[in-house]
Amino acid sequence: MKIGILAYQGSFEEHALQTRRALDVMGLDGEIVPVKQKKDLDVDGIIIPGGESTTIGIVASKMGLLDELKAKANEGLPVLGTCAGAIMLGKEVSDAKVGKKSQPLLGIMDISVMRNYYGRQRESFEANVDLSELDGGMQRVVFIRAPAILKVWGNAQSLSKFQGTYVIVKEGSLLATTFHPELSSTTKVHEYFISMVRK
Repeated sequence: MKIGILAYQGSFEEHALQTRRALDVMGLDGEIVPVKQKKDLDVDGIIIPGGESTTIGIVASKMGLLDELKAKANEGLPVLGTCAGAIMLGKEVSDAKVGKKSQPLLGIMDISVMRNYYGRQRESFEANVDLSELDGGMQRVVFIRAPAILKVWGNAQSLSKFQGTYVIVKEGSLLATTFHPELSSTTKVHEYFISMVRK
């Protein structure tokens, strides 16, 4: 099993570490590789980490990776998008401060995402979130300049809510979280994603 992590910016190292921990917990072997170019997309699943969604989109587009990743995801490549990654997946994206945004996105998931929903960097916080659908119970997670998923439709289904917004949504082989599971003490989100990759 080969899991790629988009490595332009954001928490690549933390995701790699958490993915390794999850593989160990599950007793599985797996390779974790950085993805920066089209040729790196020879993976069984890919994680799009947090960071700056506009920057990630622009760089991925310039590297010719965005369209290729979109095609592969539409063919069923499992994708986990966290924070900025969730924004990248959304079909509808707006910003709490500036309204509708035009930025390069994958735009493949039936979710409406609002960037900077809770405010800017200084409004980052920790909260208990219900991961029962992922066999995790209540877990402490980190929201950093987090977006919110305000609406789901079509085949998208909510796996957890927090204060009236969706914080984990799954649609087919796509998984989006508005928090940073790589900074949490639980590996449940990564284990769940690995299970999706194994199917």
